[in-house]
Amino acid sequence: MLYLRNAVMIDAETLALTNGHFAVEEGPAGAVKAVAEIPEAVNLHAGNRVLDCKGRFVTRALACGHHHIYSCLSRGMPPAPRQPKSFTDILEQIWWRLDKCLDRDMTEASALATALYLAKNGVAFCIDHHAAPHAVEGSLTTIARALDRVGIGHLLCHETSDRDGADIARQSLEEHERYFASGGKGHVGLHASFTVCDDTLNAAVALARKYGTGIHIHVAEAASDQEHCLTTYGRTVVRRLKDAGVLDLPKTILGHCVHISEEDRAILAQSPCWIVQNTESNQNNNVGLAAYGYSERVMLGTDGMHSDMIRSAQSSYFAGISVEGITPAAAYERLRNVHRHTALHGPCGDAQNNLVILDYDSPTPLHEHNVLGHIFYGLTAGHVDTVISQGRVIVENRRLTRCNEEEILAFARQQAKRLWNRLS
Repeated sequence: MLYLRNAVMIDAETLALTNGHFAVEEGPAGAVKAVAEIPEAVNLHAGNRVLDCKGRFVTRALACGHHHIYSCLSRGMPPAPRQPKSFTDILEQIWWRLDKCLDRDMTEASALATALYLAKNGVAFCIDHHAAPHAVEGSLTTIARALDRVGIGHLLCHETSDRDGADIARQSLEEHERYFASGGKGHVGLHASFTVCDDTLNAAVALARKYGTGIHIHVAEAASDQEHCLTTYGRTVVRRLKDAGVLDLPKTILGHCVHISEEDRAILAQSPCWIVQNTESNQNNNVGLAAYGYSERVMLGTDGMHSDMIRSAQSSYFAGISVEGITPAAAYERLRNVHRHTALHGPCGDAQNNLVILDYDSPTPLHEHNVLGHIFYGLTAGHVDTVISQGRVIVENRRLTRCNEEEILAFARQQAKRLWNRLS
């Protein structure tokens, strides 16, 4: 048991503040309970610990609804052979070049470094969408072990696509099967409609149904995806996915949904599936921004841009003011909706005992009626002091507790050099 002394707990749902002491249970579904007193040191059971919060704010740790861990080693990478002029160019000249070069060591380095950044940004859980067409086998286990080492909970998938041939698409589906059969949790990953044929789509849906999960796919991120689907299949991307049964799966995640029609929105409004908004990535790729008010099941991701969910929430809010007239309360709800999604998977490491302690010394008062003002106009990842994942401290005094940060970053730099040499 972990005890938190002298904490100001911010309820992640109601934003109510409670001053006092708290007991934090360990495990993937552990609870957090207020306690009147904390046992004296001599009365603590073996393995129990008391952490003095010194009046700091404590709240539920954050979670990322859509990440691309494989992109971690791209920071500062060699430029594309030619300047991309469209979203398809960006994929072909940057991301599809990069993912073809990845091997298992690069994947492990990417996962460890991403886990480091997630943890230090107060993010204790990650839903990832991995791509490595020439290093498929064992990739999900490699990522899971790396995230587990740091202490990050996860739901994983591999990006199945026909763009590199039917054999690699088959390997990707087999990797999901192997991972789920061994007890791993996640989704069946698909790249996007325009790189997935009907046979692969149907096989992915069948696999998701077999293991009681959903599909994780990019949807109409750019107008070209929608145009391809209309030309090739005579339907919009959303309609194609609906006809294939993707939208009937409550655990399905649809990334982006920027260029969808009014009919698509009506379909999604009636579907139990989830939409993940990635504002900064959409801005970076110049594909436009979307309004998401038609669905109550919208959560936030980073799309591999970074691992900072406070930043993701703030950017989504500020962009959403002009795009859809979003309020701070609505933006915050999207930030926290990821917990509603992870709950569908049963105990998976995203429970109430994932906590973040904030060293947030504001020049103005913070109370339950103005918490949102502080979140969107004051708070940064730099205020994260301590992170608790599944009841265990994984960051303390802004440093990882279970891994050596310098070793992780040295390994990442080594693998980045190998990757970049392959790209040159």
